[in-house]
Amino acid sequence: MDNLPEKHSVIYSESTMPLVGIFNVKNITKVYRMGEVEVHALLGIDLELYEGELVVLLGASGSGKSTLLNILGGLDVPTSGEVFFRGHNLQNASDAELTRFRRNCVGFIFQFYNLIPSLTAKENVALVTEIARHPLRPEDALNLVGLKERLNHFPAQMSGGEQQRVAIARAIAKRPEVLLCDEPTGALDYQTGKLVLEALEQVNQELGTTTVVITHNAGIAAMADRVITMRSGQITNVKLNKEKLSPTQLEW
Repeated sequence: MDNLPEKHSVIYSESTMPLVGIFNVKNITKVYRMGEVEVHALLGIDLELYEGELVVLLGASGSGKSTLLNILGGLDVPTSGEVFFRGHNLQNASDAELTRFRRNCVGFIFQFYNLIPSLTAKENVALVTEIARHPLRPEDALNLVGLKERLNHFPAQMSGGEQQRVAIARAIAKRPEVLLCDEPTGALDYQTGKLVLEALEQVNQELGTTTVVITHNAGIAAMADRVITMRSGQITNVKLNKEKLSPTQLEW
């Protein structure tokens, strides 16, 4: 997205601080067809996401969270409706433009770490910095998630939580505008999951990266600026947390 328009939509929060729109989703649906069977994964979603906010997208398995996340990240397209990123309609983007969008604007974190076993933590992160426009140094990205002492360790020498933090460092090293996280603590125990959430909070606060975390775990919701609840392919509730908790205060 090299020619994005400069004009952004701006609204004002209750505290009168301006919120700049980064994603605007308009009445999107997603239908998967398997033979004669149609599965309606999304049913008329309207959503706006803002610069610098941390959003938890909450819902049970099958509620449409991952489908929505994949559409936001340019990994999938809606059956109908429109998705705008900074005023640019992703539906009108070519394959090459979508590739640049994913490469330059979006970082992805999944439940499983997808690290290359034969590369050190630093080398795994460097894979991204070599193709990014204005990357962080791998050392700086790993330091941001609390792994400055583990630069030269291989994935097999690290715990699951450390490997997930390497995956976070890899995602943020290209300085994405948006970080999309699909069940980032799903494969981790309680204490390790908190460390990963602390790393995500740190990235959100220090880099100002718009961060969306999807989860079925309601206990994580208290750390978000906004909590968006989904059920059966629809948004059923949007809640603003006036007082956020730190990850260390979360209970589940």
